[in-house]
Amino acid sequence: MSKKTVIIGANKNPSRYSYFAADRLTNSGQENVPVGIKKGEVFGEEILDIRESPKVEDVDTITLYLGARHQPEYYDYLLSLNPKRIIFNPGTENSELVKLANEKGIETEYACTLVMLGSGVY
Repeated sequence: MSKKTVIIGANKNPSRYSYFAADRLTNSGQENVPVGIKKGEVFGEEILDIRESPKVEDVDTITLYLGARHQPEYYDYLLSLNPKRIIFNPGTENSELVKLANEKGIETEYACTLVMLGSGVY
C-alpha cells in the first residue's frame, strides 16, 4: 500500500540522503512529493519550494532532511500538512517539533527512512 510521503529538504544532488530517499521511495512504489529550497527535479518530480508552503493533500508521512535549526520557520507548514507521522532522520532530531506534532495527534519517530525501507518496516 502506497503511503504518500513528503520529503522535506529534497535535493537533486545524488550525494544527499534526501535524494537516496526519493530514489528508494520511488522504486518501492511509494508516492512521494519532494519539497525543499533547491530548484530542480528528483526522479521526474519537481521539487516544490517550501518557502511557498505548497499544498499537498492526503499526506501519510513527512520524512525530514532539514536540520533542527532550520525547522522552526516551517513548523506551521509542516503541521498544516496533517501527516499521520513525521520521521526525524539522523541529524534532524527536534524535541520541540515532536511535542507540537504529538499535541496534534501526529506520530513521530526518530528513525532512518532508508533503513526503514530496506528492512520492510516503512
